[in-house]
Parts: sequence; structure tokens; C-alpha cells
Amino acid sequence: MKITILTLSTLAFFSTTAFAETKPNVPTIEANQIFKAAGFSKTKHGWEGSCDTGKITTYKDLNGDGLKDAVISDYSTMCYGNTGVGYHIISQQKAGTWKLIFENMGIPTFLQTKGKDGWPDIENGGPGFCFAVYRWNGQNMMSTVMNITAKPAH
Repeated sequence: MKITILTLSTLAFFSTTAFAETKPNVPTIEANQIFKAAGFSKTKHGWEGSCDTGKITTYKDLNGDGLKDAVISDYSTMCYGNTGVGYHIISQQKAGTWKLIFENMGIPTFLQTKGKDGWPDIENGGPGFCFAVYRWNGQNMMSTVMNITAKPAH
């Protein structure tokens, strides 16, 4: 019995660590700039937004322009209701500065379809079955009703 419990515990540990998300390796100077661009403030607990302490969950080129982009997630049922999470998308500009381009409550899923400048459409997930899709129009993300399996018109 003890061997069975030990074996199951070991398997559970390895399966959760194998599938856990890895924390992106963001240089400290850039992380500070990213959080500041999103309106977060440095506290003794970390970087805090208007809801809670945030963490950078994505740090990579999302739109294929050769510059890094970042997603900050922060968690709070007080701010974000049943979803419990909000996100902020920050894009590095050609001059090296960082700019907040979109923020919302929910869980972002980057789709294969794209808006202007190569930005992937974002499915805004959370509890339920129907999720809004946002598309970059060159100025901001706009909620769109679209069939994401259809090819865009040219």
C-alpha cells in the first residue's frame, strides 16, 4: 500500500512539473519597462496594477515584426469576477520603448488568423462557451464577430 501511494505521488509530481508553464526569461531592465508601460507600480510584493500583483506570462515576438512583445497577467476575482484573471499586452516599439496596446479581463488565446501588422487575433477566454475575438486594426484591438475558420477576404 505504501509503495502504491509513493508511486502515485511521484507520478503526479512528475506529470504536473512536466506540463507546467515555464516562466519566460525577461531581462530585469526590460521587465521594469514592460510593467511601467502597463501602468504597474513597484512595491515590496512585486509589480502591482490596479487589481493585484502581475507577472509576465509571455515574452516573445507575437506579430512577426522582430521586436519582443509581452503579456502581463494579474489575478483577482474582485476585479475579474468568475474568470479571475486579466491581461495586458505590451509591445516593444522600434525606438526600444514599450507601449500598452490592449488590456482586458479573461485569458488570451492567440489565434492563427491575423489583423493589421501581423498581429494574431485574440480569443478572450473565460468561463462559458462563447468568447469574443479581438483584431488589431493598426490603432487598437476591436471586438469582431467572425468565423475564425474562414479565410480573410482580400
